[in-house]
Amino acid sequence: MPRTQKNDNFIDKSFTVMADLILKLLPTNKKAKEAFVYYRDGMSAQADGEYAEALENYEEALKLEEDPYDKGYILYNIGLIYTSNGDRDRALEYYRQALELNPRLPQAMNNIAVIYHYQGEQAKEAGDNDAAEEFFRQAAEYWKEAIGLAPNNYIEAQNWLKTTGRSRIDVFF
Repeated sequence: MPRTQKNDNFIDKSFTVMADLILKLLPTNKKAKEAFVYYRDGMSAQADGEYAEALENYEEALKLEEDPYDKGYILYNIGLIYTSNGDRDRALEYYRQALELNPRLPQAMNNIAVIYHYQGEQAKEAGDNDAAEEFFRQAAEYWKEAIGLAPNNYIEAQNWLKTTGRSRIDVFF
């Protein structure tokens, strides 16, 4: 039984009914519709913290999905799972793959920057200032890209860029 048929709260049931109606009405092929069902079930499992189930659904969606932008979102969500599990290196791989398919995905850029910033803080605490500076430089580059695409978002990143002197722009929006 698909995960979306297991939902027991009103909002999930309503979303599922609406998504199914839209899916039936859209002029897409069977393969694209099936990919969407796996993606939707992956999102549902991910929201419930069922990461193994979410990954299985996302992998199936990736096999079926042909649209590069949609694949980018699937890869982004896989990256989120690995980030949540503390596997930052693997998360970075998926965020980068997502950006290769959809270069206008500021949330992937932001998450890459967050990981680099974290690694910079870790290197700084370990006394490796050169490595810390390189991680911070990379974080700044990704944050600038993300902010350029979504100027009203990532306010903390904008403040960090400004207070650390890593931004030549005073206001992003």
